[in-house]
Amino acid sequence: MNKIKGVIFDLDGVIVDTAKFHFLAWKKLANGLGFDFTELQNEELKGVSRVRSLEKILEWGNTSLSEDEFREKMAVKNDNYLSYITTLTSEDILPGVSKIIDFLSEENIPIALGSASKNARPILKKTGLLEKFQAIVDGNDVSKAKPDPEVFNIAAEKIGVAPENCLVFEDSVAGVQAANIAGMISVGIGEKEVLHEADYIFSSFEEIEEEFLKKLLTT
Repeated sequence: MNKIKGVIFDLDGVIVDTAKFHFLAWKKLANGLGFDFTELQNEELKGVSRVRSLEKILEWGNTSLSEDEFREKMAVKNDNYLSYITTLTSEDILPGVSKIIDFLSEENIPIALGSASKNARPILKKTGLLEKFQAIVDGNDVSKAKPDPEVFNIAAEKIGVAPENCLVFEDSVAGVQAANIAGMISVGIGEKEVLHEADYIFSSFEEIEEEFLKKLLTT
């Protein structure tokens, strides 16, 4: 196994749980179009772009929109989502995340963000983590969605670390697959049954011991 020299974090569901805000924003939009949107359907949108998410929601609601209406609804959804994330604070960082980020900083391991979210910077700023990251790659920087490895490859390049020397923390199947395709070490945060393709799996960051990371940093 290659020595880890850089670490890339996904955002939603890894550093903060903004899935609940996406759910509320999409549900409000769907209800406005005359149909419902469930939490189970929201799970299917993890790691999916905003455009594809709206396409899927319209399919579920058996509804179609003109190009102009489609763009308008995407903007409405994002405005609603942004109104929810304005309430974020450092208290919303998921348990155990700050400890791992601080450990990596102490070890002088560069940290990057690799997320499909186009709101990554305001979220990191609200939670007080923005200055912890040496590079941020989000939905504004990529043209291909996970499982395409583009977002992680750009992140690795920005921190000057070869893909094979990068570790990725992910909570989605598509994200784990993207890390694997890039040749990076994938660490799934979530359920083993779902993230079984990951090299390592933990239910949360609280389960990750510093010794585990130290071993990967020195192997």
